Amino acid sequence: MATIPVSRSSSTPIHRLGAAVLSVVEGVGDFSLFSVGVLRQVIVGRSRRRVMLETMYNVGVGSIPVVVVTGVFIGMVLAVQGFASFHHLGMETRIGSVINVSLVKELGPVLAATMLAGRVGSAMAAELGTMRVTEQIDAIRALGANPVRQLVVPRFLACFLLIPVLTIVADTVGIIGGWAFSTQALDVNSHFYWNHSRSFVTAFDVTTGLIKSVFFGGAIALVSCYHGFHCEAGAKGVGRAATVSFVVSFVAILALDFFLGLLLDTSYRMAYPAPPSLL
Repeated sequence: MATIPVSRSSSTPIHRLGAAVLSVVEGVGDFSLFSVGVLRQVIVGRSRRRVMLETMYNVGVGSIPVVVVTGVFIGMVLAVQGFASFHHLGMETRIGSVINVSLVKELGPVLAATMLAGRVGSAMAAELGTMRVTEQIDAIRALGANPVRQLVVPRFLACFLLIPVLTIVADTVGIIGGWAFSTQALDVNSHFYWNHSRSFVTAFDVTTGLIKSVFFGGAIALVSCYHGFHCEAGAKGVGRAATVSFVVSFVAILALDFFLGLLLDTSYRMAYPAPPSLL
C-alpha cells in the first residue's frame, strides 16, 4: 500500500525555537567542558615561562594607558554629575564619599574588565581563531602537545592575575581625577573631601571590587579563548569570533557583577548584622 508523503517545513516557528534552544544548550555544554579542561590544566599543567611573561606584558602593561584614561574621566564625570545634587543640599564636601565608593566597589572593576575584554579579549579570540583556521592548533595537537596548556593557560592566568592590578590602577586614577576636578574646578574643600571619604569608604568596599575583578578576568579569558578555539572557517569567522567574544564577555561581566554583589553584600550583613533599632 503506497504511503502519502507528509511535507514538514523546517522553517516553522516551532522548529526555529527548538533549533535555537538546542544550539544554546549545546553551546553551554561545550563551554562548560572547555572551562573544566582549562582549569584542570591550570592545576596540573605547567605553562612555559617565556609565553607566560609575554602574555602578562601584553595584558597588563599594554592595558594601562586605556585604563588610566578611562579611570580619570569616569572620576571627573562622577564629580560633575554628583555636584549639582549635593550643592542643592549644602553637602558639597560629601561628594568625595560617593565618588570613591562608586569607583572602588562598582565602576573601577567593571570598567577595567570592559577595557580588558575590548582590548585583550577580542585580540585573544582573533589570534586563536586565526591559528585554528590556519590549522596551527591541529599541528600542535599532532606534535603531541596539549593546545589548551600551550595557548589557553598562559592567557587565562594573565587575565586572572593582572586584572586586580588594573582595577587598582583604575580606582586610583579615578579617585585622583574626581578629587582634582572637585577641588580645583568645583571649589570643594580638600580637607573635608578626604575626611568624609575616609569615614564612608570601608575595607569591605575595596575588597568587594577586587574579588569581583578576579572573576571578571577569569570569565573574559575563558569566553575569549573558547570562541577562538571554536572559530568558523575564513576571515568572516575570525571577525565573528572576536565580536561575539566581546559581547558575551560584557554580558558575563554585568551578570557576575550583579550576582557577586548580591552574594557579598548578603554575606557581609550575615557576618556583621546591624544593631537593633532603638525606635
